[in-house]
Amino acid sequence: MATTKAEKGKGGKAAGGKEIKVSALPVEAAPKASVGKPRLQVHYEQVVRPRLQKAFGLANPMQVPRITKVVLNVGMGEAARSPKLLDVAAEELAQITGQKAVITRAKKAISNFNLREGLPVGARVTLRGARMYEFLDRFINLTVPRIRDFRGLPNRSFDGRGNYTFGIKEQMIFPEIDFDKVENIHGMDITIVTTAGRDDLAMALLREFGWPFRGETPARVA
Repeated sequence: MATTKAEKGKGGKAAGGKEIKVSALPVEAAPKASVGKPRLQVHYEQVVRPRLQKAFGLANPMQVPRITKVVLNVGMGEAARSPKLLDVAAEELAQITGQKAVITRAKKAISNFNLREGLPVGARVTLRGARMYEFLDRFINLTVPRIRDFRGLPNRSFDGRGNYTFGIKEQMIFPEIDFDKVENIHGMDITIVTTAGRDDLAMALLREFGWPFRGETPARVA
């Protein structure tokens, strides 16, 4: 008689009388997601939020600004002629962020650029929650020190409503990118969206996270 999986799992003897050997090696449990909150999120809740509330005299803790999302956008005008370049850029964005990129398409036709409506023109990734905080932590502490001749990120790139946008000239500054596999060097725009509503509040928020503004010594996150 054939031995069932249940009988093999329990060990001992099968129905036919044959002895079943059970491995003594420990069985690894299924991989689990990381437990706990990202370091920057804990820093925001325990340090940044009380400090900003006191500095700006905010009565309600819910008035303290926070980062809601981070958007990475790669625009490639030559994507219509070379679709492979866009696929590679989308794959690199996925390696950098750990999230699949979305292909962006032209919203209107422009004859001077041989652009038709609906053609792919770039790739975008929107990060929220824990993945957003983890990306910011890696960017501030690992990516920024790899920028050549770095003198700080611009402090005038706010849009008047508390959102901050800056550009990266080449994707090779990210440690997730393998130099040997890079076929085309391209830049990207990174936008940090906050609930500040004002540029001074948003700048103070980024300073508390250790943002390396030009001409300033960044704060240290414990």
